[in-house]
Amino acid sequence: MADIRPFRCIRPNKEVASVVAALPYDVYDRKEAKEVVKANPRSFLAIDRAETQFPDDFDMYDQRVYEKARDMLKDWQDQGILVSDQAECYYIYELTMDGRAQTGIVACASIDDYLNGVIAKHENTREEKELDRIRHVDVTGAHTGPIFLAYRSENELNKLVELKKGTPPLYSFVAEDGITHRVWRVEEAGKIGRIQELFAKIPKVYIADGHHRAASAVKVGLKRRAEHPDYTGQEPFNYFLSVLFPDDQLMIMPYNRVVKDLNGLTKAEFMNRVQEIFRVEKRGRNAFQPEKLHHVAMYLDECWYELTVKPEYQSADPVKGLDVSILQDTLLGPVLGIDDPRTNNRIQFVGGIRGLGELERLVKGAEAVNGEKCSEDRAHAVAFAMYPTSIQELFAVADAGLLMPPKSTWFEPKLRSGLFIHKL
Repeated sequence: MADIRPFRCIRPNKEVASVVAALPYDVYDRKEAKEVVKANPRSFLAIDRAETQFPDDFDMYDQRVYEKARDMLKDWQDQGILVSDQAECYYIYELTMDGRAQTGIVACASIDDYLNGVIAKHENTREEKELDRIRHVDVTGAHTGPIFLAYRSENELNKLVELKKGTPPLYSFVAEDGITHRVWRVEEAGKIGRIQELFAKIPKVYIADGHHRAASAVKVGLKRRAEHPDYTGQEPFNYFLSVLFPDDQLMIMPYNRVVKDLNGLTKAEFMNRVQEIFRVEKRGRNAFQPEKLHHVAMYLDECWYELTVKPEYQSADPVKGLDVSILQDTLLGPVLGIDDPRTNNRIQFVGGIRGLGELERLVKGAEAVNGEKCSEDRAHAVAFAMYPTSIQELFAVADAGLLMPPKSTWFEPKLRSGLFIHKL
């Protein structure tokens, strides 16, 4: 059963919360991060990406970068930008995007639950991607970005959350991207105890987003255990910062694909291969989003096509039956030569939040498909817009102990970093 605990939170003071709150560190490249911090030096990105405090040619993985993050975290506390709550509390975190709200419980999850499968994963992680966050957490001694967890909706938890939302919020602000953020603190002993009891009855929670951050947090926790052989299991380093959402409030957007070339095929040869796997309907120049399972929108040679997976290529297997798997296993791999989408540089993944116009922008026109040069950012031959993977499909894969293909889900809105900090 899930061990989900309250914690002593370090957080922004009310006056600067909207300025401090930042999108996750990994949605920016180095140049973009530097520009954000230059425009807003109080953005928490300055701590999450402390290389922004150094010259552009400075090694972003130098030990001094992580020490700078540690020092800035302390300085911001000394200056009162960040304050520390004295009691262990839960927090309610509501995000509203385009009129749709989702509300989670901010808490700490157990590294043992991660290790024994109570916290279920659906993606592999890559060690080289973990190393940066391992060092950041270890040197700063803090979790600064929460892991996005999901659980099957529980009626009493929902009622407790809604009751708290009927009281004045701790924070309420609209971020620069138009998303509204509201936070409440649950500090009443009875409510804290009941929330912990209700989570203890939930057999499994799921990583929705943040697999690498979760793996990094767990590895730091295990490192601290090795450094403290007399640990009891109750120390803060045995838990990592999370926001837990009920499944019926979550929205998953598609994760689309663009491929640089047709792997040596002419357009006619490629379309013949596509028609072996899909029923194909030409839709013309008007972009469209697939509206149901086993439908894919393809953009090729300045024209959109609706692809419907033929029955013989569909599967009841929780992984093989995913649209992203079908596309990879039948077309991207064997036809376009994208053998390993994690490492192949001929494929690019585009989050659904960027819209279909981004796919059109990335795909070169008909004359470039036939061999003429085009600009580098339009050096792609074909794009695929996916029907979004559902949260139920994600649960089914995780429950089966299986793994999704890379870039199967895109969650919006993104959790802000810097609003909640867990000190190890």
